[in-house]
Amino acid sequence: MLGVGAVLLGTGVTAFGIAPLAPDAANLPVRQVIEALDTAPLGAPLLNDLSVPAASLTLFRSDQVRRDDTAQSLLQRLGVADSAALAFLRDDATARQLFTGRPGKLVTVETNDRHELQRLSARWLPDDERQFQRLVITSGPQGYNVQLETAELTPSVRLAGGVINSSLFAATDAIGLPDSVAVQLAEIFASDIDFRRNLRQGDHFSVVYESLEADGETMRAGRVLSAEFVNDGQKHEAIWFEEPGQKGAYYGFDGQSSRKSYLGSPLEFSRVSSGYGMRFHPISGKQKAHLGVDYAAPTGTPVRTIGDGVVTFAGWQRGYGNVIEVTHRDAQSTLFAHLSRIDVRKGQKVSQGDRLGAVGSTGASTGPHLHFEFRDRGVHRDPLEIARQSENIPVSPTFRARFEAVAQSQRQHLAAAATVQQASAE
Repeated sequence: MLGVGAVLLGTGVTAFGIAPLAPDAANLPVRQVIEALDTAPLGAPLLNDLSVPAASLTLFRSDQVRRDDTAQSLLQRLGVADSAALAFLRDDATARQLFTGRPGKLVTVETNDRHELQRLSARWLPDDERQFQRLVITSGPQGYNVQLETAELTPSVRLAGGVINSSLFAATDAIGLPDSVAVQLAEIFASDIDFRRNLRQGDHFSVVYESLEADGETMRAGRVLSAEFVNDGQKHEAIWFEEPGQKGAYYGFDGQSSRKSYLGSPLEFSRVSSGYGMRFHPISGKQKAHLGVDYAAPTGTPVRTIGDGVVTFAGWQRGYGNVIEVTHRDAQSTLFAHLSRIDVRKGQKVSQGDRLGAVGSTGASTGPHLHFEFRDRGVHRDPLEIARQSENIPVSPTFRARFEAVAQSQRQHLAAAATVQQASAE
């Protein structure tokens, strides 16, 4: 108790030492000031003046068209209570396009405070990847007016970066990178990195890509413009460059093309289920040389040519089922077997990446997969080794200066993307 008393006494002394420095509020003079305010210049009506109409409100709401949507369910979800608008959406042929084709169309409505439709706008992507369609319905004195327009998507640049902990797609999912961008990354570096076996924990990547927008809203991801991937301490880089009059391709900063004469795989992204060499045959039950590579993929997965060439066979070949053969330069050829469909004809010219058909299980097959062979002057070779050894195509000297300008700009973007990747990792 003595100790507590001492503390309180010390506090009292302290308070006594500070308080006298400020005047006592009770001794301060008090003065009352009254002034008249002139409200005439404001010119605002009184709130209780019933002769003045209340201000009208405009309400906004957005949603997406669902697979099972009707005009009634969509308007109800958007908060529109308007029988005339409902009838128009049901009866007008152009307006009914909201509910045809793929779901996911973006819809925005504007209504008054009575929830009557004033304006409806919708946007979606048709088959043309660089354009979008815009449907606009507006309310007017004569009823509703509808317009269907086609407009160009506006590209903007996005930056991203990530670190590998288990797989490429796990890393891209963790940072919210669109799947189409992840697939492109795998494609760009497929000839240098085996994404099934060679990834290491701590590998990292930076990527600069297009975001394609309609009226300021992102519709989808576009092309990868530049990328850097560090695998097991080795850096791989690529930037997109188009020579006038030529197909665009990915190049290193030294001007050597990342696009080789042959792609690393006839499928965009897949799993090798049976490699080249001796194996236990699943049907005969004996050890037998496997003169190609099998890719496990669902029926209908697109199959593409790995290089420029001419289709020399498209039809049925006994145990191979539906088969396509493509002849390339220097007496080299590729074969695609067990296809569910064939989309080319004999004699047709094809360019690297063109679609040939689709994965299936025709012929002597135990399940959906693609059997793929590569022959050099009639001799079977390991397709995976051929892809890695194929030559790069450099930038032509005529457009070297233009390439250097693009490369310098993309270096700056990648440096910024690397900062995003580091922040994401932290």
